[in-house]
This record gives sequence, structure tokens and C-alpha cells, in this order.
Amino acid sequence: MIVVTGATGNVGRALVDRLLAADRPVRALTRDPLRAGLPERAEVVRHRPDDPRSLFAGAGALFLYAQAGGERTAELLRAAREAGVRHVVMLSSAIIAEGADETHPIHVMHATVERQVRESGLDWTFLRPGAFAANALHWAPQIRAGNTVRGVFADALTAPVHEDDIAAVAERALLDGGHEGAVHRLTGPEAITNAEQVATLGQALGRTLAYTEIPPGEAAAALYPGLPPHLVQALMKTFEATVGVPPEITGTVEKITGTPARTFAQWAASHTADFRS
Repeated sequence: MIVVTGATGNVGRALVDRLLAADRPVRALTRDPLRAGLPERAEVVRHRPDDPRSLFAGAGALFLYAQAGGERTAELLRAAREAGVRHVVMLSSAIIAEGADETHPIHVMHATVERQVRESGLDWTFLRPGAFAANALHWAPQIRAGNTVRGVFADALTAPVHEDDIAAVAERALLDGGHEGAVHRLTGPEAITNAEQVATLGQALGRTLAYTEIPPGEAAAALYPGLPPHLVQALMKTFEATVGVPPEITGTVEKITGTPARTFAQWAASHTADFRS
């Protein structure tokens, strides 16, 4: 049995589908099983961080996304180990890198959970993806409403990685031997700016979309109304640092899965329904 946290998230859902296709039993954890819409073959269980012992009976492996345990991550991992889980594959972040700003809130959060995983007594594998292609879903309301996307740093460069490519690497780390103690940095195959991403989405939709850059100071109210100001400021700092700077591009997806990482254009073509009214 493989326990998948965040089973309704972009990566978690793709991983559930992959494991079921491989005929592996899956316990999919979600906050709301009745609304999860997960496959019938998955054992769908309410994720209760306050009662972690109920989540791992009969399980041998765990897929953990960094926020799954909240302040109870160490307790969650201890319950997993005591129930017989041997290996945890953690979805971390490429923000953890040599020379990174270790005070950045996102770095602190992922580094803290990585430390707790290392100290858990479980075998572990860390997946550190860069920018998700699915981050483009943030623009969906604007694209459904018109042909202009307002955002920060039009020339910010990333190598967006498809969520199913991350899930494919997670699948192999869970099912194959040899990934214990490994840190896999995952990216898409090519660099692309924010403005180019929007234009690519337009091509997939058969429309002409334009990207209008707004000052970072306007981003909190206009684009991130639900985030605390200090986190928005940290994001702006991170985004600004990518303007005109070639991103890290790895061949890890192909090396581990045997299939090349998908381009942003491929992601856009498979997600057009998300951007249509």
C-alpha cells in the first residue's frame, strides 16, 4: 500500500492515476473525500493530521508534499514509521540549492520538512522541482475574461515542469529501488518567459493573448489578495531574480523515466479546458 498525501493536488492526483495504472494499491489522503472526485479503485481517506496513526495501517511507502503535515509533520512521520512505512518520497522545492537565501519563507518551510524527514528514521527521496507549468493556472480567470493578462516581470525566465512529469519521477522513486537518499532536481526542457507562456497559451486556445506588466508593488492587491504581505514580498524578490537569467535545466525526468520532459506548449495543449469559459 502506498499512501499519497495531497491526492487532489496537481502532482498527487497524477501520481494516484499512475500508481493505479501500475496496479498498485493506493490510499489517497484528502481533506474532503466526498468532493475529491478520485478514482474508485483508490482507497480515499480523510486526512486527519491530528490522528496520524489512522492513516498508515498496512502501508509500506508514503508520498509527502511539504505542507501535508503542517506543524505536525514530525508526528505524521513517526506514525508512518511505527505503522511499518519504510520509504518516503517528499515533494520539496528547487528553492533549496547551494547559495540560496535560507531566510526566504518558502526555503524555510521546505528545508524544515526535509530536516524532519531526514530525522524520521525512514528511507527518503527528495524531489525538488523548479517552477510548475501549472502555475499558469493563476492566469486562468483573466484569460477566461479577455485577451490581456496582467502580471509582474514579463521577462522572468523559468523552465516550467509538467505536473505529470513530476508524478512520473515520484512513481519510479516509489516503485523502483535505488532512489533512497537521492535528491532529484526536476525542470522542464526549455526556458520561457512569462510573456511567452501567455502567448503559448493563446496559440493553444486559438487566440492572441497579450501580457501587460504591472509594478511589483501592485501585485499584492491585484494578484495575490489572499497571501500575507511578507510572503508576497518574498515572491516578488524571487521572481525579479529570474528576469533575464537562464534557469537551471536538468535532464532528470528523462534519465529516471525514459521519457523526455514535456514542454510548456505540450502542457498548454493538454490544459485548454482550464482556460475556457
